Formats: sequence, C-alpha cells, structure tokens
Amino acid sequence: MVPAGRDRRTGQDGRARPGRALTEEQNRSCWVTSTNVRKDAEDSGPSGYAAVRLRLLQEGARSGPPRRSALAELTDDWLSGLFTAGNEQVRGVALIAVGGYGRGELSPRSDLDLVLLHDGSDPGAVATLADRIWYPVWDLGLALDHSVRTPAEARKTAGEDLKVQLGLLDARHIAGDLGLTTGLRTAVLADWRNQAPKRLPELQELCAERAERQGELQYLLEPDLKEARGGLRDATALRAVAASWLADAPREGLDDARRRLLDVRDALHLATGRATDRLALQEQDQVAAELGLLDADTLLRQVYEAARVIAYASDVTWREVGRVLRSRAVRPRLRAMLGGGKPVAERSPLAEGVAEQDGEVVLARAARPDRDPVLPLRAAAAAAQAGLPLSLHAVRRMAVGVRPLPTPWPA
Repeated sequence: MVPAGRDRRTGQDGRARPGRALTEEQNRSCWVTSTNVRKDAEDSGPSGYAAVRLRLLQEGARSGPPRRSALAELTDDWLSGLFTAGNEQVRGVALIAVGGYGRGELSPRSDLDLVLLHDGSDPGAVATLADRIWYPVWDLGLALDHSVRTPAEARKTAGEDLKVQLGLLDARHIAGDLGLTTGLRTAVLADWRNQAPKRLPELQELCAERAERQGELQYLLEPDLKEARGGLRDATALRAVAASWLADAPREGLDDARRRLLDVRDALHLATGRATDRLALQEQDQVAAELGLLDADTLLRQVYEAARVIAYASDVTWREVGRVLRSRAVRPRLRAMLGGGKPVAERSPLAEGVAEQDGEVVLARAARPDRDPVLPLRAAAAAAQAGLPLSLHAVRRMAVGVRPLPTPWPA
C-alpha cells in the first residue's frame, strides 16, 4: 500500500519526481469553457490538459464561480482519464476530491486534494494506480496533497486529525467505485455528527488560535484572505458546524461574502502567478484591476465588508454552539428537579427595554420596538458598555419593527 504524504518533490516511495514543471507564465492558467475542450484535454494527456488551462486562463470573459467550477470539471476529466488509463482494471478503488477541490472550487493555484480510496484487496495494483495518477500531476508542477487509504484508515485518521475530518466532509467522487465514495461520505458525516459535542469545541479553539496568530481580516492592510479571522477558513468552519446539525450560521450575505473573498483570491493568484493568500500592498492595485474595480481602496473596502459578514456569522454561530452544548450537559433528572422542564435563563436589566440573558444583550419582554425608535442605539450602547454581543434575535426584531429616528433626533 502507498503511504500518505505531502512531499511535493518526491513520489510516495521517495523517488525523485520525473519530468519538469511548467514555466511561471504557464502556471498562471486555469480554466475551461466547453465540453469539447475538456475532451481534447483528456484525450491528449497532461500536455493537452496544460494547454487547455493556458488557453482558457487568457479568456477575460469568465471569472468567479463559473471559472472555479469549470477548472474543477476540467481537472476531474483529466484525473478520471489517468485513473482509467491502461489495460488493467483495478476493482474496489475510488479517486476522491476533498477540501476545496471537493467543493468544486479550484482557484488558479489551488492544491489538488485527493484521496485514493481502496478496499485493501490488491495493494500492488493500488500502488501502480497511484503512480499513474500522482506522477503526471507532479510533472505539470501542480501542488498535490494526496493520500492512499482504506475506508477504515480514512475514518481513523479523521478521528485523530480534525483537519482531515473537515476535508472529508466535502469529499466528492471523481472516478472508480462509487459505492466506496458513498460509503465513506456517509460514515464520515455520521461520525462528525456523533462526535460534534467533542469536536466542535476543538474546532472553535483552532479558529481562536488562528485569529490570535493572524489577526482580524477587516483591520489588516495586508490581510491573509484565508487564515485571518473573518476569512475563508472561518467560512469553511461554519460549513462544518452546519453539517453537525448542532447549530447553523446566519445566512444573510454569507454566501456572497465567501464568494467575494474567493474571487479576490483568484485574482491574486493570477496577478502574482503564485499560490498565495496574502494580499500584499504592492499587488492590490493589480488585483483590483483584475476584478474590474476602481483602485486598491475599493478592493479593500469589499474585502473588509465580506470579512465583517463572516466574522459576525462566526460569533453568532459559536455562541449558539456553546448554548446548545451547555444545555446538553444538564442532566435530564436535574433539569426536572429544577422545575419539571427546561430552566428559563434569568434576565438582568441593562437599560430601558434592554436586558442581559445567557451572555447576550436581548430585548426586555416589555420592549416595544415599533414605539421606541431610539431602542437600537440604546441596545447597542448597553452592549458596548457591558462588553456583550447583541443577540441575533434582538437584531432581527429591531430591523423589522423599529421606525426611523425622527428629525431632529430626540434628546
């Protein structure tokens, strides 16, 4: 069996990677426009695939989600051709895309995250198949994150490594035994939901550590679009929380914010020709031009707005996760002793019409948003003074019910 690994300079057995990488200019190309072109790439092998990437990258009409999806489709077709090449038929094997590639989102310089899943019946044939797939990818100079595992090994590794488990949540079938892929997806999702009370706090801690290390995306002059707080990693974490069925993020504007950051990352890859997520000052004007924006200030304003949406959704989601987990920790018998049902959290007054409950600022039961136009300002001030977040329910209630402030504003 071929062991897992991330070494991009050697094969899985330590041998030097054959062939030569593409030039820098060639590596700045990444998408496809038609089924016929994808078929040409598949028929003509790695060189044809590279040529299609080059040709299609130079088309300026396509960008954003269509380009990422088209690149994923092109790559699927090419890898599927590598999988089925040769005369021998390998049974009980599937090629699976995970992570961003599994979501069908390939930026110009994205890694190819792949798992060669097999049933363990013929390790020699699987090793040969792995060589047939990995080496052409390396020959083109593409970044590859790969592993070869049985379903049991994949689940075991996921249980030990949270990042592996997150990647497998987006597993997508490319070629081979569809039943293997389906079985692994079902098992991984079941494991994730069963282990959510343990894994979600671990995920939240990882997010907090990353935020401490990388800073707040919305306040950085040279933000890391992926790692900073409010970036793409946090958006992926929100998808994982939703998959646990324990809580879900506020959906308003979230998909658009995530798409915007992905678009900026695509433009950054094209502008630099490198797999980078840091939006350096000297590259911001070029990235803005790639996106058709006026200047770097306009670009950063859009990036910061997207980051605020994702950061706010993260705050709300993690508070809800904590509330659910605390609720589950209360034993049913003790809960019954406390009143025969679910205990009601106490409210502490903070200001007129505003109270604190369960670590959040909420509206008092007697609050009348439709008759109190100053209520949003008072609630925001109370939240700031108490150092507590406004509850999502309170925000939504005020957004719907509060009338505009009169002119002039009341004292």
